Amino acid sequence: MRYWLMKSEPDAFSWDDLVAKGDTGEEWDGVRNYQARNNMREMALGDRAFFYHSQKDKAVVGICEVIALSHPDSTTDDPRWDCVDVRALTPFAKPVTLAQVKAEPELAEMALVKTSRLSVQPVSAEEWALVCKMGGVAP
Repeated sequence: MRYWLMKSEPDAFSWDDLVAKGDTGEEWDGVRNYQARNNMREMALGDRAFFYHSQKDKAVVGICEVIALSHPDSTTDDPRWDCVDVRALTPFAKPVTLAQVKAEPELAEMALVKTSRLSVQPVSAEEWALVCKMGGVAP
């Protein structure tokens, strides 16, 4: 299993919106960055991802699971763009803010710190475990 972080503006699609989709989940559509798209193409069924509220919240708020492999994004006719489907698994007991991540020396190399604008990014197993601990959930 691999780990990821997926960003969404909560005004457009929030953690609560994903939870409301239930087990059927939702396409992670609208990504128009090649590196983020390529990261989704690397995802496997069952991979876990942090759900990150970007913009005003700037915090990891939950964990979701990849439930459908990379496929054409239904929001465009352009064949260059793919997406995966995800479903909500676990909310964080307490959101982990970007400021908290940046303040943690062990997370200094995390993609969220280094390439913060990337909307879909890899997370190492060590980073995953630490952020989960910070958020009050089991890794």
